Amino acid sequence: MSRVFVSKRARPPVPRNADLERLRRRFLELRQGLEQIEYFSKGTVLKRMMKCGKAQCACASDATKRHGPYFELTYKVNGRTVHIKLSSEATPLYRAAVQQYRKLKTLLDHLEKLSRTILQHHAKLAESKRRD
Repeated sequence: MSRVFVSKRARPPVPRNADLERLRRRFLELRQGLEQIEYFSKGTVLKRMMKCGKAQCACASDATKRHGPYFELTYKVNGRTVHIKLSSEATPLYRAAVQQYRKLKTLLDHLEKLSRTILQHHAKLAESKRRD
């Protein structure tokens, strides 16, 4: 009686050209999204209510009477937090730029995952052609 050994690592089937074409089209669609990205900035826009430092001011004892709101952009550079004070006119511009940065990061993450999948499919196709 002969024994048959089955590998625990079965080779995945070679992807069909239709699958590869679908992935390629999706990659191109996502890449077009990069053209729609406008000015961007990493960081966060914060709204601050501040104490003035005067002992007799109401803000010293009552948090609801603090001065503000004041807005600032914060982000990290070499492990240190940078704070940039924003004018009321600049605040919406930086909020939009921060939103664009997040959109860009999400888009790049999707592109990378899709690209990795396509590369794996190409590698499998190359291996199957080499075996033939």
